[in-house]
Amino acid sequence: MFSFSTTACRSRTQGDIAWNNIQQEISMDADKQQMLLENDIEKLEVPVHGDHLSLCEADKNQEPYEGMLFDSEEAVRAFYDDYAGRVGFVTRVLSSRKSERDGTIISCGLGCRGDSENHNNQSVMVQKKNKSREGCMAMILVKREKPGNWVVRKFVREHNHPLRVSISKRHPAFDEKDKRIQELTAELRVKKRLSAAYREQLLAIMKDVDGHNEHISTKVEGKGKVWLTCT
Repeated sequence: MFSFSTTACRSRTQGDIAWNNIQQEISMDADKQQMLLENDIEKLEVPVHGDHLSLCEADKNQEPYEGMLFDSEEAVRAFYDDYAGRVGFVTRVLSSRKSERDGTIISCGLGCRGDSENHNNQSVMVQKKNKSREGCMAMILVKREKPGNWVVRKFVREHNHPLRVSISKRHPAFDEKDKRIQELTAELRVKKRLSAAYREQLLAIMKDVDGHNEHISTKVEGKGKVWLTCT
């Protein structure tokens, strides 16, 4: 009887150890996946130093002003595009000057494309747009003082045409970031749900295993008693 009981106890102990190991592995794997996903989301949400759009995102609710600083030409374009979308006009490149020494851009002018609301008649739209371009002086001029330092030298606010209401225009980089954050967040939710489901399934399986071991142990103990009685 002693040997039968020892075998049954050993079986239950091994089952408990295996179950604990499985729980730890699942928990560690789920925590690791969650941490990786959260880190990816955090990297996308927090602007890093050197990102051309970081300054633009920080000041996206401001209006341009002379003396305003940017860390790159891309930041200027993104900021002015966002500003134009909030105010109600579409931008275009007015000028771009390159350095004679190395060919890099040292100044850039951006302005209003003009009033082009009439989309039914293309010829009328083109004529109207050209007329608006000739008269609309709204613009921004930036110059590179040194690498990583762009300064607004001129800003004209006034337009010669009605502005549209709430143009939904954002820089593509922001749209991609938002989309990626949404994807990672959704993936994180799925991972959490799957992890919880796996734990429940394994818990149910291990309960069945424990019940089966208990049943075997009872049978073994019963046979041991019968064997002792017979002897």
